[in-house]
Amino acid sequence: MEFFLFVLIAFILSVLFSMAGAGSGIALIPILHFFGIDFTLAKAVGLFSGFSTTVTSTLLNIRRKAVDLKVTLPLAVTLLIFAPIGAQLSRFTNPIVVKYFFIIFLIFSATMMLFFKKEAKVCYDKPWVLGLLGSTVGLLAGFLGVGGGNILMPLLILLGFEPKKVAVAVSSVIPFSAFTSFLSYASFVQIDWSLLGACALGSIVGATVGNHILHFKLSQKQIKKIIAIILYMLAVKMTYSIIMS
Repeated sequence: MEFFLFVLIAFILSVLFSMAGAGSGIALIPILHFFGIDFTLAKAVGLFSGFSTTVTSTLLNIRRKAVDLKVTLPLAVTLLIFAPIGAQLSRFTNPIVVKYFFIIFLIFSATMMLFFKKEAKVCYDKPWVLGLLGSTVGLLAGFLGVGGGNILMPLLILLGFEPKKVAVAVSSVIPFSAFTSFLSYASFVQIDWSLLGACALGSIVGATVGNHILHFKLSQKQIKKIIAIILYMLAVKMTYSIIMS
């Protein structure tokens, strides 16, 4: 019964988040934790689920030659290097501190969903700028156990990149950094393979369904509002759980 419950949870979250063009790991991790799953294990499962749902689109982008290597290469290299380092860093950090950082990330992501405007403020496309950005985002993403797309996307847009190019770049690099972060977590976390399989299965099917529903041209703005409310509620719930523990 637990297997099917986790498949259902991952499926519902993946449908909703894929319709907004976002990864569901940010919500899957705290919800798994609320069900009694160790927070670090939940992060590993969330990372693998995120990788499972995005790697196909990444490979398609590469095959179609839609990837701008000038943008993606500095990001990919630094994310691949620093995301596993961030994962190892979380290993030696007080779990309560990690959870508070995750709460801040939930609030940040929800606020971006509601208020972020896709307007370029500056225009920086130097490799060292992208490398520095990838290093910072990689460390933070690995530390929190998330793919990092919710952080990377608005920052790239603020650096002056076109939203469409940003979407391709992010979708092309995040799956691989998520996978290397997962491997880093797997080196010190005892993986529950049944849980991992259930969440990966639900996420893959959910993302497929969500992408199909997008063709009906539902309002992304309304979907993002719903997701933002969910993320704010999860932040409040996590804060309450920490205070009461």
